[in-house]
Amino acid sequence: MKGPLFYSKILLFGEYGIIKDSKGLSIPYNFFKGALKWDNNPSEMAQKSNASLKAFAGYLKNLEKDDEALVSFDMEAMEADIANGMYFDSSIPQGYGIGSSGALVAAIYDRYAKDKITVLENLTRDKLLQLKRIFGKMESFFHGKSSGLDPLNSYLSLPILINSQDNIESTSIPSQNTNGKGAVFLLDSGITGETAPMVQIFMEKMKQEGFRNMVKNQFIKHTDACVEDFLNGNIKSLFGNLKQLSHVVLDHFKPMIPAKFHQLWQQGIETNDYYLKLCGSGGGGYILGFTEDLDKAKKALKDYNLEVVYNF
Repeated sequence: MKGPLFYSKILLFGEYGIIKDSKGLSIPYNFFKGALKWDNNPSEMAQKSNASLKAFAGYLKNLEKDDEALVSFDMEAMEADIANGMYFDSSIPQGYGIGSSGALVAAIYDRYAKDKITVLENLTRDKLLQLKRIFGKMESFFHGKSSGLDPLNSYLSLPILINSQDNIESTSIPSQNTNGKGAVFLLDSGITGETAPMVQIFMEKMKQEGFRNMVKNQFIKHTDACVEDFLNGNIKSLFGNLKQLSHVVLDHFKPMIPAKFHQLWQQGIETNDYYLKLCGSGGGGYILGFTEDLDKAKKALKDYNLEVVYNF
């Protein structure tokens, strides 16, 4: 048996900022995917996933009790399937900031939620917010506190524009120019990141007035401008804002950037060959890169594995 596929996602803009009502833009990334499966001869990984699903099912049972109005599941079917060895077969790397738990949450909701909101119906803002709330509660099992955006993106497989925490909409992004020299790419840090400790660092820093002001007046300002520029195809303005954003992140979010990338980050800002930013909460996993000239960026980053996700 094989369930439908759920894809990874990339939050192009908005990491940390969306906690404080910045704009954000999240896109599906179809290179990685996952699906619910059964196997008569499960591998060690499948058994581990099955055990994790068992714990997740226990969590969802309690969630349903606490907030029946929010969501209810066919727990009987879910528990029976888990007892029969169901697991989540996924190529999405964990701790890489591209939504591995989000895809799993989407798959479970899709299969077991009663009265589920489907992709085929008219997705009003209220329905999108309702889905985001449900997914946030579900994904909190993995992260401590979740916005629900990753599962939403995976479930809908559509780009999502976040205007503020209670104003989200599906959107379209400019179509790719496959002959263009510009690109958005992923850089593999080779380290796994953990979301919860990184968010904890951010929340601690937010207690300082200086940091709060920087987030509001610089970080969110440039993030919002990047979202607008990207959606409107204003490439020149976009790269101006990206440079500023990359600078702000290097100056104020150093703990979220793996140490061996500090120099590389700085080098991009100085040469303008590429600009780096966090992909998800940072601390490891992927780093997101933007360049107006992919050949130049590849040359400058020749020791690293670049995966292109979008061409300008």
